[in-house]
Amino acid sequence: MTDSRVKGRVKGLFGGSPADNEPIDAQLMPPMPPSGVPEPEAQRQALQVLVLAQRTAEEHVATARQQADKVRADARAAAEQVGREAQAHAEGIRREAGKALGDARGAAEQIARDAHGHAENVRREAEKILADARAMADQIGKDALSKAEALDREAQQRYDDIVGSLATKRDALQEQIEGLQRFDRDYRAQLRTFMHSQLQALGTEDPTPTTEIRRPTVVSIGTALDQD
Repeated sequence: MTDSRVKGRVKGLFGGSPADNEPIDAQLMPPMPPSGVPEPEAQRQALQVLVLAQRTAEEHVATARQQADKVRADARAAAEQVGREAQAHAEGIRREAGKALGDARGAAEQIARDAHGHAENVRREAEKILADARAMADQIGKDALSKAEALDREAQQRYDDIVGSLATKRDALQEQIEGLQRFDRDYRAQLRTFMHSQLQALGTEDPTPTTEIRRPTVVSIGTALDQD
């Protein structure tokens, strides 16, 4: 419920007309009292308006909290999914490196077995081939390990970036919740002041309300997230 609807209902309560000809909910508001309504009846109706406004403010706060919880849950799930995918990719690289190293060692051992059945020249050539194969296997292992470590660092960096972004968004959402709580307190205090001034005006000739409720400015949750 907007401020204009609340003010319209209060004006209807004290003999005025609703703001902008907006209809009054018959289930939430009693019918407009006639002129010269007893003061206890007017106070009861004014209390109904205050209760309605307080309930509306509480619903706004509850909705904002639900939206903040959903944003946090979605961001946490996205971060966990990225971490799992990065870890699975690193494990695949490690398996490929291990297979390449195993294949290279198997080839080197086969060359060594064949070299034992040949002449001295063939054996020297086989030893050279074996040495080259081992060097190549070591190099492949080093390259694979270096690539796996680089992927680990990249995955960790991405994870840290995502967690840092989530922490920033969490702080922004916390500030938004605190702002809504301050809005709730300020709005209730202003409603009490407004209703008190209207109750005091019941004894005057012109009970038309002159005090307007200023609604505190609250930054929306979507705006806070876009700024991040």
